[in-house]
Amino acid sequence: MNKSALKPMLATLIDAPFDDKDWVFENKWDGFRLVTKIEHGTVSLYSRNGIDVTKKYAVLLPALKKIKHSCVIDGELVALDKSGRSRFELLQNALNKKARLQYCVFDLLFLDGKDMRKKPLLERKEKLKALLPRDALLLYSAHVPCSGKKAFAKAKRAHEEGVIAKRAAGLYYSGRRTREWLKIKTGNEQEVVVVGFTKPRKTRKYFGSLVLAVYEEGRLTYVGHSGGGFTQAMLKDLHAKMLKLKIDKKPFAQKIKWEQDTTWIRPTLVCEVRFTEWTSNGEMRHPVFLGLRTDKPATKVTREIPIT
Repeated sequence: MNKSALKPMLATLIDAPFDDKDWVFENKWDGFRLVTKIEHGTVSLYSRNGIDVTKKYAVLLPALKKIKHSCVIDGELVALDKSGRSRFELLQNALNKKARLQYCVFDLLFLDGKDMRKKPLLERKEKLKALLPRDALLLYSAHVPCSGKKAFAKAKRAHEEGVIAKRAAGLYYSGRRTREWLKIKTGNEQEVVVVGFTKPRKTRKYFGSLVLAVYEEGRLTYVGHSGGGFTQAMLKDLHAKMLKLKIDKKPFAQKIKWEQDTTWIRPTLVCEVRFTEWTSNGEMRHPVFLGLRTDKPATKVTREIPIT
């Protein structure tokens, strides 16, 4: 099997929900994307960018070894809050604490040596549901047909991240972002590259805020500062990581506020932030730190604007 076949299919962001009889709608899980390969009882886990993360997420292995077929499945590892909602920020230390983890699986790429990617989505999902064992760590991602607006309204009332619309007869395109899968978010979230940090103020320790950027046409572009969303432990841990990445030169040309109080770092750390809106000059308003992402290289982080 070609390693590129293990890279997950990606969804395109759009700005509004819709109803359509040719589409189905699933919950948009807020976690780490994981592709699982099971071959002759051996389980391997791969991140969104194809890195083997089996040891890191070994907690899933006993459940996945119950699957009695050779297969490749696609899903998302999530940490659930007290209301059962997936929350990305809870994943940061979930593997070291008693967090409620689940692997939410939603697609089947290969089954017993057969390439399922050329089969319609609903056929793939039917076979996926049939092969999953009963285990609290595994959850089949159910869908509803046609009624995207209702599914979105339900997600918004429950303060969930959004919905994913999928063409019911659609194929699976490994490693590609297509219009066959569409994501509609209930709020604004964005992956960003950490390029620096400011001095701490008042009683805060370690650092004041993160300096954030995205890549546009191969170059880093400043998109804002984030000073919210940190616990004391997160401040300490992130500060230690950033100190190892210190550089002398600013990694972009724009002039920004608080430069004299900024320590620049090599642009390798990727994090997720929640924000209210994009401003007219292309910056995020009120970005709040949710957590670091380890499943995507910094050079692939671009501004995500919904299409209409």
